[in-house]
Amino acid sequence: MALVVGVALVLSFPTIAPNPYILSAGIVVLSYACTATAWNFMGGFTGYVSLGHAAFFGLGAYGTGLLIRDVGLPSFAAWLLAGALVLLITIPVGIAALRVRGASFVIVSISFVLILLLVFQGWGSFTGGSDGLVVPRPFPDMLRPQHHETFFYLFAALLTVMLVVWWLIDRSRFGTGLKAVREDEDKAQALGVPTRNYKLVAYVVSATFTGLAGGMYALWFGDLDPIFQFSIMLGAYMVLMALLGGVRHLFGPLLGAFIVGTGLEYFKLEFGDTQFHLVAAALLLGAVVLFMPDGIIPAVTGLVRRFGPQESSIREVTAAELLERNGGTSPVPQPGATAGSDGSRTTSEAAPPDPNDEEDPR
Repeated sequence: MALVVGVALVLSFPTIAPNPYILSAGIVVLSYACTATAWNFMGGFTGYVSLGHAAFFGLGAYGTGLLIRDVGLPSFAAWLLAGALVLLITIPVGIAALRVRGASFVIVSISFVLILLLVFQGWGSFTGGSDGLVVPRPFPDMLRPQHHETFFYLFAALLTVMLVVWWLIDRSRFGTGLKAVREDEDKAQALGVPTRNYKLVAYVVSATFTGLAGGMYALWFGDLDPIFQFSIMLGAYMVLMALLGGVRHLFGPLLGAFIVGTGLEYFKLEFGDTQFHLVAAALLLGAVVLFMPDGIIPAVTGLVRRFGPQESSIREVTAAELLERNGGTSPVPQPGATAGSDGSRTTSEAAPPDPNDEEDPR
């Protein structure tokens, strides 16, 4: 029921949004949901925390813009090709980065995004440098409200594909292997899980979806800035959104993106160009780590299970069921027998006696 209501709200949002600004804020939230869900393919399944996923977001965005500007490809063909290029670039990067774990992996991911920031900011003749890159609009004849509405549905479709792929992986043998890496990588490798290959596939899938989200953002927004596209803060927001909702749940990053994205847009609207939104994000991250380390969805689920009806691990059966199970032989009444709801005697289910057992002579 919640899923149906959520889908209905998403599909009807462009028509109920009071003005184009609210609609554009909804697109920003959806883009955050796409990036957080893409990050969760790596961080949620394997437990590897990457703060440099903005590198793939920026590569997808700039790749789309440069292919349109320099090669003359149609907008969405350039978008798909840019995603494929991100996939190819990620393979050697992943082979090198996944040789380390823990804090070392975090440092490597940060180093990669900083290198790309310096390259794209300094290579002005190719990328536009600090002046940025203008990406032609794919629908030049549309007015701004219709443009926003179209891209709202495009981002929603991309997010749907990500959620379906995440759901399929979560229920596959491959997903079980990734979860084994997350829980204990050394033990998983000792049990025969090809951890290196599994991690590399998860890393490539995560980076490719992040690049596609960046390319979609470039087609929608149209103005790229290397300081934003390759920002460590963008990678930190991905981690925060996934952790807030719950990295082990399908809709965890989506919930986190809704909370964080809405909050960021509110703070930017209320406090302008100040850095107050960064303070709010830091406080929210601290609260999540201290009070809800597994995220909102697991915390709420745990509360419901704790205060809801408890399931018994012992199933009570009637004396008639025991009699039928024993082939018509009347069972010996047990001391713990109780009366059932229909007036019949019930007792805890137990294994039938072994006829080969000898009776105690005493």
